[in-house]
Amino acid sequence: MVKLLLADDDARLSDLIKEYFDGEGYEVAHAWNGREALELMAADMPDIIILDVMMPELDGFETLKQIRNKSAVPVIMLTAKGDDIDRILGLEMGADDYLSKPFNPRELLARIKAILRRASQEREDDPTADIDLSGVLLRRKDRTVYLEGELVELTTSEYTLLECMLMAPGQVLTKQELSEKALGRKLTMYDRSLDMHISNLRKKIGNLENGDPRIKTVRGVGYIFVSNEQGA
Repeated sequence: MVKLLLADDDARLSDLIKEYFDGEGYEVAHAWNGREALELMAADMPDIIILDVMMPELDGFETLKQIRNKSAVPVIMLTAKGDDIDRILGLEMGADDYLSKPFNPRELLARIKAILRRASQEREDDPTADIDLSGVLLRRKDRTVYLEGELVELTTSEYTLLECMLMAPGQVLTKQELSEKALGRKLTMYDRSLDMHISNLRKKIGNLENGDPRIKTVRGVGYIFVSNEQGA
């Protein structure tokens, strides 16, 4: 049974989500604020966390920051409709996805299934098939990434994006392809989450020795992971 931790102080919405996901066979734990969510997480690590931005005592952003200091557990942020700043900030801080209120519980379920499916597929890969390219070592056995020998903390989405690009070095991967493979959904017109994940990933893995970025943008198409040879 999938363990879901929901942190939201909206009683009506929380009851709706809990009832819906109970019916889908999920084990749902509920927290009224960020502080309570961190306590529940420490007592029993969930498979995924749904985190509202606006909460008393400890808001969603501060809660996410503390979560990422301890774990790479997938996190979906719930934001106010049309609030681009909250969505961008959440993704920059390490959220795997976001959903604007109000929303249909079925859409939340689809997002959760996509994230968990990616994680499951990655665990089923050959654990010995590490990828070592341009100073970046991706170890599938324990889902860790090293840059020039130093451990790099990545979110689930960042790890999956990097894996997709490392498996096709020098090849242009379209935004649509990356969104479907790494985020588990088709790219929509105003969805900026892929670009934000790529931006965060770039900051974490840095540039090649010659100063060129390891991940280059192909304008209007997508992204490409550049090897040392290509960057020379």
